[in-house]
Amino acid sequence: MTRTNLQLRSLIKKSGELEVSLVDTPLPALGADEVLIRVEATPINPSDLGLLFSLADMSGAQASVDAAGRPVVTARVPEGPAMRAVAGRIDQSMPVGNEGAGTVVEAGSSPAAQALVGKKVAAIGGAMYSQWRVVPLAQCLVLPGGATAAQGASCFVNPLTALGMVETMRREGHTALVHTAAASNLGQMLNRICLKDGVPLVNIVRKPEQAELLKAMGAQHVCDSSSPTFLQDLTDALAATGATIAFDAIGGGPLAGQILGCMEAAINRSAKAYSLYGSMTHKQVYVYGSLDRRPIELVRNFGSIWGVGGWLLFPFLQKTDPATVQRLKDRVAAELTTTFASHYSKVISLAEALDLATIGVYGQRSTGTKFLIDPSR
Repeated sequence: MTRTNLQLRSLIKKSGELEVSLVDTPLPALGADEVLIRVEATPINPSDLGLLFSLADMSGAQASVDAAGRPVVTARVPEGPAMRAVAGRIDQSMPVGNEGAGTVVEAGSSPAAQALVGKKVAAIGGAMYSQWRVVPLAQCLVLPGGATAAQGASCFVNPLTALGMVETMRREGHTALVHTAAASNLGQMLNRICLKDGVPLVNIVRKPEQAELLKAMGAQHVCDSSSPTFLQDLTDALAATGATIAFDAIGGGPLAGQILGCMEAAINRSAKAYSLYGSMTHKQVYVYGSLDRRPIELVRNFGSIWGVGGWLLFPFLQKTDPATVQRLKDRVAAELTTTFASHYSKVISLAEALDLATIGVYGQRSTGTKFLIDPSR
């Protein structure tokens, strides 16, 4: 086996040019508790797109080839706020890919590492858009017998995010929750978790067909933001469930404020007396995505006890005790092909990931257009 590794990398130059290309990189020596994985499946998540293309204007992207005949994609990052936002990565060639799965082909000297040789594992830790990846044992999850790399490729980010949302809900004293962009792979997982665990869930989607998709999966409360009765429907669902915490993948525009306003309206349906400060129930929206890059719009019609903040998986895991993290990972492994099953519209190679027409599809971040990269192709 060659000790070099073909890897997809993203570079933003000082000139404002984004360059995405395939680069040969050296494989590091294995530590005692590390394994070498032949990567066979790695998903394109919205968080991966944020690093892959950053704030570049992909509508003007150009395709070319390098000296080795490999594809290269270039685009421009607009001057001003966009370039200032990416200042920390200027002139740094960055590997991409949060998670993936494959076969362990070599291992370090420790017995625990050696025990994984020949096994299918999932891994997290970045740089997974690579043919090979050296990963510490702590960042691996052994897949259950018979599971394929494709089935295990997305078993970290989406499953642990969905479980982390429910865990956060419970820790902060809430009993039901709201989720936006709810027809996504992550949203479908969260719906299955909540149905299985008996947690009331309000799903917010943007299209009627997405609402029908979730209802066919057993979702009890689905609100379509494109409906003229959306705010009334949402208030009714919040009153029925008592949901006072939301996780928002949209990020910009009026939706976060609308959720808070409808929470307040639902709570006040049973209020015994008027209060100048609104209800005494805390209402919380956590923004964890940025499908809409506009500013968050808040119309103060939700009283005085509320919060809007950010939520991300990795800080959540860092603040969570190891026993809880292991419990969540064990559940993902046990329910990999049921609760946490992911679905992909297409499998592509590393080179195909740099095809402009293909980028035009998976770059939309639309429901039903989740792509899987197989670097072994």
